[in-house]
Amino acid sequence: MKIQRRSLIFFLALGAAAFGQPAFTPPEEIEFRRASIISEGTRMSAELFSLKSLAGKRLPTVIMCHGWGGVAAGLRLQAMDFARAGYFVVAFDYRGWGESDSRLLLTGPAPKERPNHRFTAEVQEVREVVDPLDMTTDLLNAIHWVQGEPQCDTHRIGLWGSSYSGGHVVYAAARDPRVKATVSQVPALDSRNVIATEAERNKTYEEATRRARGEIGYPLPRARIVGNLQGGPVRERQALYAPVEDADKAPQCAMLFIVAEKEELFRNEDHAGKAYLRAKGPKKLVTIPGITHYGIYREARMEATKLGIEWFDLYLKK
Repeated sequence: MKIQRRSLIFFLALGAAAFGQPAFTPPEEIEFRRASIISEGTRMSAELFSLKSLAGKRLPTVIMCHGWGGVAAGLRLQAMDFARAGYFVVAFDYRGWGESDSRLLLTGPAPKERPNHRFTAEVQEVREVVDPLDMTTDLLNAIHWVQGEPQCDTHRIGLWGSSYSGGHVVYAAARDPRVKATVSQVPALDSRNVIATEAERNKTYEEATRRARGEIGYPLPRARIVGNLQGGPVRERQALYAPVEDADKAPQCAMLFIVAEKEELFRNEDHAGKAYLRAKGPKKLVTIPGITHYGIYREARMEATKLGIEWFDLYLKK
């Protein structure tokens, strides 16, 4: 995937949002609280939004997930827009990102004596790496978690994703029939470019072999391996990630794809275009004219958010 330096402003801003910024104070009309979601034994940090005027009511629910190198704090503007439209909104940090805890690896062998399967050991965090299979597992666990929230209408759940997570929401909808609608902004839905050529395939499988043999670990936290994006990818996991092939496995789900006319990071035809053609349920493909990939977060943010609200209103409220 070709990455241009000038296209990184949004991701860098998302990363900064979780590190060293003042505590968040929501507008008066917004009910805001934090919660913990457990994903495969690891605590994830979540932020919840709704209108105070709708307190005590079951609401259609939107789960938001960020893309490559982002954190939940960077989604607050959109989350509050959805909350003002009458939704219960959940945004969360993937394991190892933002305010969430990390998966832990032993740095040495476990002791032979382990009473009740408990022991003390030195560990290393797997932090701020990009693993789409872990990320989608976290999203699926967020869907499980929200079923227990009193404000969630469990029959009206939608997913919102942008860029890399625009594929995550399709992946999740194909595996959880409780998802009734998705919005994918400028989505990347296929990471198999890491095995698309002989050179890329050799690099991916060499890394996988070395990792499996303990010769290398995971990328360093916030490593910049793909252009200047923060978060090094786990290539052998990317090779297994192609939600573009999953769109037809969620006939219960209404799918909206929003693309940038001047998308510079990948070909829309290979991602949103192909997923749109495969989708079996209600579907729509919208092209926002004149913008590049990151324009969806700048000059076209309000337009894209309006499109998302209208889509969720159609399939989660009616």
